[in-house]
Amino acid sequence: MVDHGPPRRGLAATLAVIVLGIAAMAIVAMVVLWPDSTKVPRDANPYGGQGVTTVDAKVTGVDPFDCNSGGQGPDGLPQVKGDCAHITASTDDGTATFDLDAARYKAGIKAGDEVKILRIAPKGQAVSYEFLDFRRGLPLTALAAIFSVLVVVVARWRGLFALVGIAVTMLALTKFILPAFLAGESPLLVAMVGSTAIMIVVLYLAHGVSIRTTSALFGTLVGIGLTGLLGLGATAWTNLSGVGSENDQVLVASVPGIHLQGVVAATMVIAGLGVLNDVTVTQASAVWELRAVQPTMRGAQLFASAMRIGRDHIASSVYTLVFAYAGSAMTILLLITAYQQSLGTMATTEEIGTEIVRTIVGAIGLVLAVPITTAFAVLMAPSGEDEQEEAYVPTRRGSHAGPAGS
Repeated sequence: MVDHGPPRRGLAATLAVIVLGIAAMAIVAMVVLWPDSTKVPRDANPYGGQGVTTVDAKVTGVDPFDCNSGGQGPDGLPQVKGDCAHITASTDDGTATFDLDAARYKAGIKAGDEVKILRIAPKGQAVSYEFLDFRRGLPLTALAAIFSVLVVVVARWRGLFALVGIAVTMLALTKFILPAFLAGESPLLVAMVGSTAIMIVVLYLAHGVSIRTTSALFGTLVGIGLTGLLGLGATAWTNLSGVGSENDQVLVASVPGIHLQGVVAATMVIAGLGVLNDVTVTQASAVWELRAVQPTMRGAQLFASAMRIGRDHIASSVYTLVFAYAGSAMTILLLITAYQQSLGTMATTEEIGTEIVRTIVGAIGLVLAVPITTAFAVLMAPSGEDEQEEAYVPTRRGSHAGPAGS
């Protein structure tokens, strides 16, 4: 294990053994928890029934008409007022026509739009079409490409390795974590094992193999464990069932064996990974930089100085969590405002309560990870004597370079 400071082969070897041991346990746990393909629900797609296919189309005409939309719907909920629309679209097989309700038409559709539609062809009956969604493949791909290029141009090799880390994360989510949830495995255990494996790979990919990165990894793993335990306790304490929206109900109906309450706790671990990783890496780097600037600083002083940086980072990261969850729940918050209900009243509902608990648990795990990571980093950072011995490194020409780094 390489470090960016004085050679400390004994410590590096010990840490390498520990990290390899943790990685081995994570791999074994993944093998044990790996979902049986026969237990993962298949063909639960409501748009994949017999005679139902999805086709690409291009809108060629939009004809509004009065459909008496307005007032209340059949379930007593408010209904969008306004016209509906007859839509004509071209497909590879010819022309398709379908109607849009007032809500979708009001949201906006025009000639030239690329859409996906359902072709419904029951045996012995006439073919009909329904609107499914807009086609967003090209703009999404373009945005991803722009993002990737910018990351590589600005961050260079580290940016490239960070993109590889994203790919690893998506692979772990789609091939292990999500299928294991659907197969009925313990969601929290799966999330913690998967998160551990992801962080081991991602941290070393993005930040290099070093003692400094290892200190951040240890803090991150402790943070994952604490967040998981807190999430489990908070979910049970607040009686969060996981059934807070129509999508949740559809999921339970489609996958009866899924443990939605466990999924709620598991999402608290996964949702906080990014910010947790950011905080632990920053704290480890802060300790190393402080040690480089003041090599003779005592451990307690180093911890106190790094924590002053950590407190600022905690404040900004907590805001990040709150804003992220507020953004994801914006539609619900808008409805609360429109209904003129107090936030205190709506906060106890399943849907809002889940977001609040997720935010608080993530923030607690984040706050606790800062001093824990700082302590690991202080213990593992180069000592003052080592820094002084390695302060100047002779160059080939006999001159002296600056500090050896850390």
